[in-house]
Amino acid sequence: MTTEYTLFATCPRGLETILAQELAQQGCTHIAPTDGGVACKGSLNEVYRANLHSRTASRVLLQLTRASYRSEDDIYKAAKNLKWQEWFKVNQTFRVKVEGKRAKVKSLDFMALKIKDGVCDRFRDHCGERPSIDKNRPDVRIHAFLDEQNVAIFIDTSGETLFKRGYRQDTGEAPLRENLAAGLLLLAGYDGLQPFQDPFCGSGTIAIEAAWIALNRAAGLNRRFAFEQFLNFDKALWVKLKAEARAQIHDKPKNKIAASDNDRAMTRIAQENARAAEVDMFIDFNTLDAQDTRPNGEKGIVVSNPPYGVRLAEVQALHALYPQLGSWLKQHYAGWTIGLLSGDMDMPKLMRLKPKRKIPLYNGQLDCRLFLLDMVSGSNRDK
Repeated sequence: MTTEYTLFATCPRGLETILAQELAQQGCTHIAPTDGGVACKGSLNEVYRANLHSRTASRVLLQLTRASYRSEDDIYKAAKNLKWQEWFKVNQTFRVKVEGKRAKVKSLDFMALKIKDGVCDRFRDHCGERPSIDKNRPDVRIHAFLDEQNVAIFIDTSGETLFKRGYRQDTGEAPLRENLAAGLLLLAGYDGLQPFQDPFCGSGTIAIEAAWIALNRAAGLNRRFAFEQFLNFDKALWVKLKAEARAQIHDKPKNKIAASDNDRAMTRIAQENARAAEVDMFIDFNTLDAQDTRPNGEKGIVVSNPPYGVRLAEVQALHALYPQLGSWLKQHYAGWTIGLLSGDMDMPKLMRLKPKRKIPLYNGQLDCRLFLLDMVSGSNRDK
C-alpha cells in the first residue's frame, strides 16, 4: 500500500489559485487553497513531483500529526509521540519553526523549544543520544502551526526554499523572487507559446522563468531537496521522475523571448543569470529605454516589474513618466496582453489605461497589484 500524506504547500500570497492548479497537475488530491498556501493529499510520488515541478510553491510540508492542546505540555507530548527516528538519523541536525494564529500560548518561541525537547527526548529514549540543532543550514526543518485549539506538526520536504532554483548569480537591488516571477507569468496567461518581452528586466528573473516555461523545464532540476536525506527516501523513484522531467524539455522555445533594461550593469547581470540557468541563448537581451522597445511578434505578452518610487522625488518622477508609457503601449503593442506588477495603485490611472484585472500580490512585504491589460489600439483609454 502506498502511504498517502496530508501536505501543505506554501506560496507568496496571491498565487494560491495557480499553485492549486500546479499541485493538481502533479497528481495531488483533496486540494484546498487557503491564505498563503494550498492543503492537499499525496504520496511520496506527489511530494517529489511537487518539489520538482512547481514554479510557484515556496515549500512542500508533510504533516506528521494534528492534535488538540490545552497546555504547552500537550504540544510537547504531541512532538515526543512522533517516530522521528523513522524520518532522520540522530547524527543529522534539525531546527524548529513555529507559527500561530490566535494561539493560546504565551510565546511561539517557547513552543519551538518545547517541540525541540520532544524531538530530542524521543531520540534519547529510542537510541540513547539526541540530535543537534543547526539554525542556519539544518538537515531537517520541522514546522508547527498553532491555532486556538490544535497543533499541526510538519516535516519540510523542500529544504532550501523553492524559489532558490540554483541559477541566480547576482541580483542587484530588490530582486523579484523566482516563484513570484513565475506566478506573474502564469497569471498573465503565458504558456510559452506567445512572444514575450520584459522591458524593465532588472536581473532577468521574469525572462528566465519565461524561458523555463517555454522550454517546459522543471523548476527544481538544478537543486537538491530535504527529502533526499530522509530515511524513507525512494531513490529509484526520484531518479525516474528526474529522468522523465529531462525527457520533457523542449530543444528551444516556440516563440521569441526578449528582455531589456536602461541600466547596462543590470543587463549584464541578467545575462549572467540566464547563462547559469542555461537559457542565455534563448533570450534576446538589450540595453535600452523601455519606450524604445518594440514588439518581437504579434499577440504576445509583456510581464514586467517597473520601478516604483519610495521617496517623494522618485514617485513624482515616475508619475510624470507613466502617461508616456501608456502612450507607448497603445501606439506599439495593440493585440498584446500587458502585465505590470507595481506597488503604486495609481499607475494605470496615470497611464490612462483601464486594467481588465487587478490581482493583489505581495512582493516580500510590499503590497502590490498585478495590473493586467488587453491592449486594443485607441480603445483602452480610461474615460
